[in-house]
Amino acid sequence: MSESEPKKRGFFSRLFGSEPEPAPLPPAPSPEPAATPPEPAEDAPLAPELLAGEAAPLPIAMPEPAPVAAPPVMEPPVVAAPAPAPEPKRSWWRRLTEGLSRTSSALTTGITDLFTKRKLDAGTLEDLEDILIQADLGLATAARVAKAVGEGRYDKQIEPAEVKAILAREVESILTPVALPLAIDGAKKPFVILMVGVNGSGKTTTIGKLAAKFRAEGKSVMLAAGDTFRAAAIEQLKVWGARTGAEVVSGNQGADAAGLAFEALQKAKAAGTDVLLVDTAGRLQNKTGLMDELAKVVRVIRKLDPEAPHAALLVLDATVGQNAVSQVEAFQDTAGVTGLVMTKLDGTARGGILVALAAKFGLPVHFIGVGESVEDLESFSARDFAQAVAGLGEAA
Repeated sequence: MSESEPKKRGFFSRLFGSEPEPAPLPPAPSPEPAATPPEPAEDAPLAPELLAGEAAPLPIAMPEPAPVAAPPVMEPPVVAAPAPAPEPKRSWWRRLTEGLSRTSSALTTGITDLFTKRKLDAGTLEDLEDILIQADLGLATAARVAKAVGEGRYDKQIEPAEVKAILAREVESILTPVALPLAIDGAKKPFVILMVGVNGSGKTTTIGKLAAKFRAEGKSVMLAAGDTFRAAAIEQLKVWGARTGAEVVSGNQGADAAGLAFEALQKAKAAGTDVLLVDTAGRLQNKTGLMDELAKVVRVIRKLDPEAPHAALLVLDATVGQNAVSQVEAFQDTAGVTGLVMTKLDGTARGGILVALAAKFGLPVHFIGVGESVEDLESFSARDFAQAVAGLGEAA
């Protein structure tokens, strides 16, 4: 448009006749450079609020969510370990075979080695006798078994199993006459049992085990702590008395053993006790003074009861082997031993000594022990013992 041409008026001026001058605008502050937002695509649809001519609402500030606590770590519950199931009670046969395992192993190994693929001759029988003697079966028993093995078998091969069967048969025949239970005469109140033996043979423990057995049979029991030389023996007997419910008559250490035995017998008579078990101090069979004291205990007891003691049991430690022979001889003369109790058969390979004693003395064997517990002391069975020693199965 040229300058000469009149300026075209706007709508306002045509309406009111003049057009107001626009007010001067304040200078706009220079904005800080900002990141230019990306332009929308050409065909992008407009937001609804813009189509309606309304301003877009301002964004509402939302509170930040509270931090969610992590779930507590659950410790696994402490579960108590289940109590171990009680071991099944072992049968007497099992306890016996385990207790005699050292003796039977020595015998059966020697027999197996000797008779495997070898014909029977005089030399073989001599070797067999040596094996039996080393197990402390004694000369007489060794000769008897060797003779039985050799009958009708010279220059023939014999199996080890057959030799073991012959051994068991011969041992049983020797032991059968002495395998007698201890009979308690109920007409004698109290039935007095004197317990004797050398140091460490197990007298006091055996007394406790016998007391437990008699109490289990319904008998009343009294214990006399006649081993006055050892304070430990007195206390040990008191413990057994508390366990078994048996009254214990005791004195001070060093007290007169004969006087204490007399006092115990008086009390047992007054109380009508069924069984009186009298402990005595352990003494070596070659100590004359101590053996004389034991004889005094017997004399004093007989002042109250001429028939007492009704049983005198010699407790023998199987581990002493052939020394047990001299013990039987000495105590038989001093205390009038009426029967034997063999302990600690589980601790030796020389358990055959019981067979040697039976063959030599013929004294009743009432009990044998193969362990520490009460159940490990049982009445003696000739057949069970013979089968166990020979390493054979349970006796029928």
